[in-house]
Amino acid sequence: MPNQNFTLFSGGAQGAENQFGKLAEYYGLSEVNYTFEGHKIERTRGVRVLTDEELTQKDVSLTYVAKLLNRKFTNAEKMRKVLQTIMHQVESSHQIFVVGTIQEDGTVKGGTGWGAEFAKICNKELFVFGQVKDAWFKWEKGAWVKVEAPIITDNHFTGTGTRFLEANGKKALEDLFARSFK
Repeated sequence: MPNQNFTLFSGGAQGAENQFGKLAEYYGLSEVNYTFEGHKIERTRGVRVLTDEELTQKDVSLTYVAKLLNRKFTNAEKMRKVLQTIMHQVESSHQIFVVGTIQEDGTVKGGTGWGAEFAKICNKELFVFGQVKDAWFKWEKGAWVKVEAPIITDNHFTGTGTRFLEANGKKALEDLFARSFK
């Protein structure tokens, strides 16, 4: 399938999402970056500002998400909108790629963790590059399984992750795109 038939769904934020977008642009892929009015993002290509009605369609209990991820949220209104945009990203895709840290309880650290958990709930193909473990993992049958070299095979995929992209995370994304879009 030609590269232009692939679409990256992301959020355009600093770090992993910005890097996903740069690579999508470099390889000639389409790009959709979901955001909301007043939210600062780094990507300007493919920006899709969600309306209040579209955000409300993906409303989720912050109490539920906080309990699921074992964390507390500050600035509840902004965090709710960020979580809603993540749900739009995941829903738009069949494959989900995340850069972050897999914690001992199997969740992914930070707000990024909601993208991974929502992908699990929706039964999407989910890969996480763990920067601390310096390896890719796939969610299979309720557990993380180490994988060597995942490939983007579906023309609608999500790329999300930490704002704090490290050198190994950046290289993992560069290699993922090089393998997938020669």
